[in-house]
Amino acid sequence: MRNQPVLVFDGDCGFCSTSVRFIERHLRPRCETVPWQLADLEALGVSSTRAEREVLWVTPSGVVYGGAQAVAKALLSAGGGWAPAGGLLMLPPVRWAAHGVYRLVAKNRHRMPGGTAACALPRRRADGL
Repeated sequence: MRNQPVLVFDGDCGFCSTSVRFIERHLRPRCETVPWQLADLEALGVSSTRAEREVLWVTPSGVVYGGAQAVAKALLSAGGGWAPAGGLLMLPPVRWAAHGVYRLVAKNRHRMPGGTAACALPRRRADGL
């Protein structure tokens, strides 16, 4: 069992990597950060399909939060002035709005600062995969 949460992100995405480096340097959340491409996803209890679509926060007990909720957990973990923002992101209706904003950013991360064509999310196939 792990002692601390793990923040799993897309290490091939320049926007994601830059965002995580910013979080590590300025927010200092109490967690391990690891690109999903280097993570033991099976041990974390997540699929590569999910990991390539959203940032994940995996608790030591194995609870997985994705997207905006993962960001909220990182903010809560950082403490200080960041914790209230994280707490707010966990509450409806802010949580619902944050989910929508996260999906919009994730869908367009290849257009964001630092993003490249490699940052684009995989397209869903006709069979839904």
